Amino acid sequence: MSTHATSPAAVPGWGTLLQGRNLLLSLALSGGVVIHAVNLYLSTTILPSVVHDIGGIEYYAWNTTVYVVASIIGAAVAARMMVRRGPRAAYMLSATMFAIASVVCAMAVSMPMMLVGRTAQGLAGGVLVALPYALVRVVFEPPLWPRAIAMVSAMWGVSTLLGPALGGVFAEFGLWRAAFWSMLPVIALFTAMAVTVLPAHEASQARPVPLPWLQLVLLTLAVLAASIASVSPGAGALLAWLLLGAVLIVGFDRAQARARHRLLPRGSLRTDNPVGALYAILALLVVAVTCTEIFVPLFLQDLHGRPPLQAGYIAALMSIGWTTGSMISSGFVGRRRQQMLVASPLLVALATAALAILMPWPNSATALLWALGGVLILAGLGVGIAFPHLSSRVLKVAPEEEAELAASAIMTIQLCATAFGAAIAGLIVNLAGQPALDGTGMDSMAASRWLFAVFTLAPILCLWMIWKRRQAL
Repeated sequence: MSTHATSPAAVPGWGTLLQGRNLLLSLALSGGVVIHAVNLYLSTTILPSVVHDIGGIEYYAWNTTVYVVASIIGAAVAARMMVRRGPRAAYMLSATMFAIASVVCAMAVSMPMMLVGRTAQGLAGGVLVALPYALVRVVFEPPLWPRAIAMVSAMWGVSTLLGPALGGVFAEFGLWRAAFWSMLPVIALFTAMAVTVLPAHEASQARPVPLPWLQLVLLTLAVLAASIASVSPGAGALLAWLLLGAVLIVGFDRAQARARHRLLPRGSLRTDNPVGALYAILALLVVAVTCTEIFVPLFLQDLHGRPPLQAGYIAALMSIGWTTGSMISSGFVGRRRQQMLVASPLLVALATAALAILMPWPNSATALLWALGGVLILAGLGVGIAFPHLSSRVLKVAPEEEAELAASAIMTIQLCATAFGAAIAGLIVNLAGQPALDGTGMDSMAASRWLFAVFTLAPILCLWMIWKRRQAL
């Protein structure tokens, strides 16, 4: 790995980021992630109440599908929106759209109306969650980039705790509509901060470029195929949708190679490119953690007899670990930073391997639950200690003319990795968890064992890539 590093004494502490104007900037950028992520977890929690009230159980999964797909579109266009409208206007327009969409959801009288609102929420939320990564390099000095990215990333962990709790309260009292109304003051607060501190124009004065519609359509269809695959009832249909998604990704890559204007930076899907290699490492770490996390609540309920709310919060320990790791390691430089990059996939691999051993035990003993909780924290910690450094490195190695695009694409890559990883996880669970001969339901023991064992390969591959690209990292 590269030995060129800033002296540790020259790295600003958290105090520099959390005082004066920098504090308002940090809160405004973090607010975009909070709005998007809290709404995601809150909506998932209240969805059973929504279906019970307005119907549409057959479209249950599509509430999440349309939100994630629309978020990817929003994240993909965030950089261009910032260049065209300026950071302040981009934030305001997206937040306003999110507020209007929340009102549509709150007033929904049918599932189609709800899906329209959820799609609009996802589109606006995608912009809000991608803008912070693009704005970090605009509003902060380079030494503060790792800490700023760590703070933005930490908001996912905070949202994982707040979203289900708020949703659970509203659902408990039958007030699911109020859950959507409650987003309005949150949006207003963070938008007010953004209007106060964000610049009206981006300093580089980059010229707006046309949106590459073909690439956007291909990427959207690929992610949509993967999202449909993750909720397909049969293994055959799931595999077919996965293959279609892979074909569309190949088409997207070829369209990118020939295009004058690109949706992602040049070489984003090539590991021999510095930016592409960083994206690939980030994607593998995200896949290893977030895609196994999807099934943790299910296995905790089926195998360990935990109630749904408790299982959800045990699964949230991954996000707590991610947040803690990001906050602790963001100030590391030089040799310590290099050590974190190597330790990251090692910790994730150890955690997923341990889950493959511990989770299949049908035992509700307190000691086992504590062990599982510790392993989940370890998995999140492994991603968190590397995420700020990998993300800030993207900002530094990207060509100047593609800097904003490379920054906002961090979230696009993360969302795409989650969608494809969730589909692969669904395929593994469906195949490994085939019902017993008496048809008594899914074999959760086999499904959990194979899921975590297979996903242990992701951090191992990540470690190999980090070693291979050590001079660039």
